[in-house]
This record gives sequence, C-alpha cells and structure tokens, in this order.
Amino acid sequence: MKPAVFQPLIAAALAVALTGCLHSEKVEEFGGPTMGSTYSVKYVRGDGVADAAQLKRETEAILAEVDQQMSTYRADSLISRFNLAPAGSCMQLPAGMLDLVRAGETLAKESDGAFDLTLEPLLNLWGFGPQARVERVPTAEQLAEARHRTGYQHLRIDGQRLCKDVDLQLDLNGIAAGYTVERIVERLAELGVRSYLIDVTGELKAAGKKPDGQPWRIAIEAPRDDERVAQRILQLDGYGISTSGDYRNYFEEGGVRYSHTLDPQTGAPITHTLAAVTVADKSTLRADGLSTLLMVLGPEKGLAYAERAGIAAFFVSREGEEFVTHGTAAFEQLFGDEQ
Repeated sequence: MKPAVFQPLIAAALAVALTGCLHSEKVEEFGGPTMGSTYSVKYVRGDGVADAAQLKRETEAILAEVDQQMSTYRADSLISRFNLAPAGSCMQLPAGMLDLVRAGETLAKESDGAFDLTLEPLLNLWGFGPQARVERVPTAEQLAEARHRTGYQHLRIDGQRLCKDVDLQLDLNGIAAGYTVERIVERLAELGVRSYLIDVTGELKAAGKKPDGQPWRIAIEAPRDDERVAQRILQLDGYGISTSGDYRNYFEEGGVRYSHTLDPQTGAPITHTLAAVTVADKSTLRADGLSTLLMVLGPEKGLAYAERAGIAAFFVSREGEEFVTHGTAAFEQLFGDEQ
C-alpha cells in the first residue's frame, strides 16, 4: 500500500526457537513483501493446523485484497477510484472498507478531530502523500485550499455506498495494517492456528504460547534514527501492538524539522516533543488508530487522554538530547513486571 519510508518501531519476536518441539508441536514461519514493507507470520504447528502452504496462500490472499481495495499508491485500487470521483458523488464499497471508515469516524469523534482519514491532500502538499512531488513547506494559500478538501465530517455512509460532500481524498493507511492483522488472525484461527505472532508492516498481534511454554515477546525500540535499541520487552497474549513515531519520516527546511504526522486541526506537521507512542489493545485496528491519535495530541494532552480513556500506552518524549518515557496505568498494569 504505502512505500516503507518509515521503518516500524516494533522489532520482531525475540529468540524465536524455530526448531524446538514438544508433543510434535513446533514454531514455523513465513513472510514476504507487502504494502511497501514486509509481513511475517510465526505460528505453532500442531494437530488440526492446516499445512504451511495453505496458511501462506490464505494470508497473502488477504494482503492482496487489502492492497487492491485500499492502496492509495495504485491507480486501479477502489480507494483511488473513490478519490478521483467528484464532490457530491457516492461509490459502492466492500463492507471492510466501510467498517474502516466507521472506525475512523469513531476515533475522530472520540478525540475531537485529532484523528482524520481525509488528510491526503495535505499529505501530498507537504510531500508525504502518494501524489507528492517534493517535500516542502507550503504557502498559506496552498494550505488553506487543501484544508477545504479535508474533514471526516464530509464523508457519509449510505447503505453500502460511501459518499463525499467535498472533493476530498480518503486515506486508510492509518488503520489498514491493523485491520489486516485482525483479518489474518481470524482466517488462521479458522485454519486451526491457536498460537501465533503476526506482523504486518510493524503492526503486531500475538496469542498463545510457544511449544516450550514461553510467551511471544516483542521489543519496543528506542526512537533513534542512528541505531536500533530495545527499550522495553513485552510479553503478548491476545493483544495487538502499534507504534507511531516521527523520527524516521521527516524533512528539514530552514533548520526546522517537519514530521510526516499532521495535526488535522492545523493542517501542519506536529511540533511537540513526543517522539513515539506505543499502544496495546485487544483490537490491532484500534491500537493502530490510537497510536496515531496520541501522536497527534502530544505528550501532555495525549497522556491525559490515554489515562482518561484507560488506554494502555507508552510515551517516549524528547528532553534535550535525552528521551523520557511514561507508561499509562493501563500499560503498566499489563506490562509493568517485564523488563
């Protein structure tokens, strides 16, 4: 869907024993390229689990379907066709795409507009979108014109159709990967998989135990662009994990750093000190959206919002040349005993 300019903050599972066995069970793995990045599936093979070839085939069918429907980098995708349609038009879309629009609207309303699925004109203008020509600071006139073509409130679902009141462009990249993880989890469960770690472009979900009885572990990386350093190690069972950060996808102009994360309220890149935020949620789709939402809100407003809503979130903020971290009460309740 989207070229992998920004590498995910979440590292792959640590110390996965691919050859261990217990009662004929063992961990197997497959993966490959997807959405301008990669995906991987690690799972415990045992009685009742479909063969590896079928699991990979079914997984990649879901990935291909999501890409064909939701990639803003494909001219033939459904979302690109919708984005080319004029103001006042409607288009019939698959149920999954409409579910994502509903999920985006819920996140937008819950956060007073800090999350918005219609920012593509602004992303293009700043140089981060699929039709971007150059990374640059736009003029006030250009910014005002693009903002007239954004706003989740201009989308409307009519039965199986999605309608738009203005010439806006829909961008589901903020939650599509989390949605895809949930789709894969559901399908693999139907094929007998009970223990797994699934990663789609950095959005993860894990459940169950490995054959040696150990949980699946993942690492939250420190938000550095010079090296990869694990900051926290998390044991996952039934939770999705998503991290948003501004430290690898940005440009500089006039000595100022401009992040790829835009604030829907201003139409401009965020300017606060929050470098990264990780969210854990039973729904990887919701974790995906919440990590973006909290990244927009910043360290103070985001932390207050997350605490108030009971969100399990881990914030990493810049303080001079150092980083300071803060986990919400819900996050520490889930992972506080882990190192």
